[in-house]
Formats: sequence, C-alpha cells, structure tokens
Amino acid sequence: MPKTKAIVNIENVVASGALNQKVDLNAIVKGYPGVEYRPERFPGLVIRLRRPKTATLIFSTGKMVCTGAKSEKESRRAVMRVVKELKKAGIIIISKPNLKVVNIVASARLSGKVDLEKAVFTLKAMYEPEQFPGMIYRMDEPKVVILVFASGNLVCTGAKREQEVHDAVHKLHRILEEQQLIFYE
Repeated sequence: MPKTKAIVNIENVVASGALNQKVDLNAIVKGYPGVEYRPERFPGLVIRLRRPKTATLIFSTGKMVCTGAKSEKESRRAVMRVVKELKKAGIIIISKPNLKVVNIVASARLSGKVDLEKAVFTLKAMYEPEQFPGMIYRMDEPKVVILVFASGNLVCTGAKREQEVHDAVHKLHRILEEQQLIFYE
C-alpha cells in the first residue's frame, strides 16, 4: 500500500453518441442561433454549454461528440441538455441518444519524486528526455497510457470509466513504491 494517497483529477471526458436519425444542421442554426456552424471549414455544428461547461459536436448523420465534461455523469447530462435544447428549437428528435464514453483524461499527483532513468527499464516504458520530459508508460490492465514526470505528476489517458483512472494511478503508484522508484521529501 502506498505511503501517501495520489490526488486524481478528471480533466476531460469525451463521449460519443448517436441520435439514430439524420439531422438538418441548417435548421438547428435557424432555431438555435448560439451555435457555431461553418460547413466550409468543418462538417459539424458546435453547441457550447456553460453548465456543465462542455462543447458538443453534432453531425448531419446524427452522430454526436461531447467534450469538456469533468465526469461521466456530467457528459450524459450535457448531451441530454443539448437534445432538450434542440427539441425546444423545434428539431424533432425521435429517440434518446445512445452515449458511450470513449476517453477520459486525468491528472494526478503522487507527492514524491520519480526516478525516471530507472523506472523506464523496470516498467518497460519509453523515455526520451531530449524530446519530451515525461516517461510514456502503456499499462495493459486497465488499458491506459500514463505520462509520468520526475516531479511525481501524471497524466492518464485512454480510460473508458472513471474507476479505471483511479485503478491505474494507484496500481502505478504501488509499483513505483515496491520498486523503490519514488522518493518522498
């Protein structure tokens, strides 16, 4: 068991979904003037919400991508709010969108310094300090990628559930301690 507990913050949850119908993006622009839509630059329309602070892309195929949420629950709430706003704007939505979290990005602090020079061999990770100051560690279970910095700061990406982030960070922390690769001041 690690001596100290890692502090984990979810930074971004990316969820994709589909309305299972074609969507007239020009009709959305007319009914909901606060959207961003420049079809000559990008085929999707962007709806930004203040609460929760997210951006949802909607494509004419009915596919959606929501970014910026700080939790799985918040991403669902944002998409449901976008659907509600579309209905209010007169857009007919026939079914609830199916939503799936595709990536969670989190940061973490281990409150100790990591010896990256030794850790790269123990963990079979990638570390090219001339190119990037962090070690890139690909964990198999849960399947995530963790950037590990000498300061003890981490960035974890690739998780599909929040619990996977916590499991991965705590597992890495335990390994670093067992292998004596982390030092506390």
